Amino acid sequence: MKTNVVIALLEIAQKPGASMSTSLITTRRICRIFGQRADAIRSERRAIRREASKLRHYLPFTANKIYEIQQQSTDHRRAEWDDLRKVLGAFGRSLMLDTEGLMDGLGFDRVCDLLAVNTVEREAARKDGVNGLAELVFAHSMEDSAARRGQEWNDAPLFNACQIATANFIRDCPAHLRPDPFAPGAPFGPKLPPTLSIVGK
Repeated sequence: MKTNVVIALLEIAQKPGASMSTSLITTRRICRIFGQRADAIRSERRAIRREASKLRHYLPFTANKIYEIQQQSTDHRRAEWDDLRKVLGAFGRSLMLDTEGLMDGLGFDRVCDLLAVNTVEREAARKDGVNGLAELVFAHSMEDSAARRGQEWNDAPLFNACQIATANFIRDCPAHLRPDPFAPGAPFGPKLPPTLSIVGK
């Protein structure tokens, strides 16, 4: 059922003349569906691992069986798990780099509307100079803040996609080429002071 929904969403997003709002809405919905699938696989794997933990009381006689069950947990729906993480990582990378220019094209307030950012956090972000999609979604994790009502736990779909993309980047990029995320001007670093320029005489 949800596969048909994803196909329909992709078709909507790829229609000629589809707006940036439509692109962000469909991306968010697809990430939510794929995230739910990944959560289901994770839950099923946990259930399998619980069976292994029950056998720990009988070690060392159950060591081989525990190993078999743990391997079964790792292999459970492995291909689907890998595919989901690959797709979510690709969405996350696109969002982190804002390859579609969504923030510039839609503007801060419209993006906040589409991401369900609550009014208080929106104004705080504006005062803090948050102006990038990656900052809003990932560094400050404001997506769905209207629904979370101050809860620290964030399970928003775009945040999760960005998290996977970041983990992939850290894993795949050679250490000496990785940028410092806490450097001045970086997503988690201090803001750079505004630069002044002379417009005309």
